[in-house]
Amino acid sequence: MEWIIPGVVIVVILAIILAISNIRIVPQSVAVVVERLGAYKETWQTGFHIKIPFIDRIAKHVSLKEQVADFQPQPVITKDNVTIHIDTVVFYQITDPKLYTYGVERPLAAIENLTATTLRNIVGDLELDHTLTARDTINARIRVVLDVATDPWGIKVNRVELKNIVPPHEIQDAMEKQMKAERQRREAILRAEGEKSAKILAAEGEKEKAITEAEGAKRAAILHAEAQKETNIREAEGEAEAILSVQRARAEAIRLINEAAPGDAYLTLQALDAFTRVADGKSTKIIIPSQLQGIAGLAAGLHGLLQDENG
Repeated sequence: MEWIIPGVVIVVILAIILAISNIRIVPQSVAVVVERLGAYKETWQTGFHIKIPFIDRIAKHVSLKEQVADFQPQPVITKDNVTIHIDTVVFYQITDPKLYTYGVERPLAAIENLTATTLRNIVGDLELDHTLTARDTINARIRVVLDVATDPWGIKVNRVELKNIVPPHEIQDAMEKQMKAERQRREAILRAEGEKSAKILAAEGEKEKAITEAEGAKRAAILHAEAQKETNIREAEGEAEAILSVQRARAEAIRLINEAAPGDAYLTLQALDAFTRVADGKSTKIIIPSQLQGIAGLAAGLHGLLQDENG
């Protein structure tokens, strides 16, 4: 009896320790494949789980995160028989832990070999220049092939990238010389285009200058003509106004004379004055009508009377 109680206590303690040791907590983005008596039992997801001792066994811890596999450069022969080295990067994710565990042995090695063979098949149909410029096409074709091939393994290939394409050294030298010649050709073209543009701009500037000068001369001629026209109009208006003023003065004088009702003596004097102005000309002979002789005598008599009054 003295040994029963301690034995029970020891058994209970061992049972508790054994139970605690078989408690499993699966973290986020991790799956655990469990086998029972050597056969697949279930896949534990995130959370709390208890494993039966000596019966259940954890076969594999599987990460569900997206993973990156960077493979070593692979020698590939192009269609024009140029050997190049290409290293690829594969981004994949495990979608089925059971298939990943039991579907294929060494999944990464299988993916690497499949990538190499697919790459050789694709690049073998392309020439070197096309290979260097068709990275997106090659990436897409490799991804499609890998995604289909790895689906039974519980792997999803998200994308494939050609990390680097390394041609032979002599090909690199030839490509660098070609690129240098191309850059020089482009620089020459740009320089010629720049000179052409400068000449065009200079010609356009001269053209604009000539047009501006012609327009200025035209404008000046128009303004001069308008000024001359305005001057002539004003002179004509001044002359017309002067003539009109003279005619108005004469009309006013005639009106005043008519209103004054001048006598025969005044009219006779006006007639004599008119003959006097005619006599002041270059003519040396004046013919006086006979009917005006009486008027001349009358004028002489009036002149005598005026002298007597003044005397």
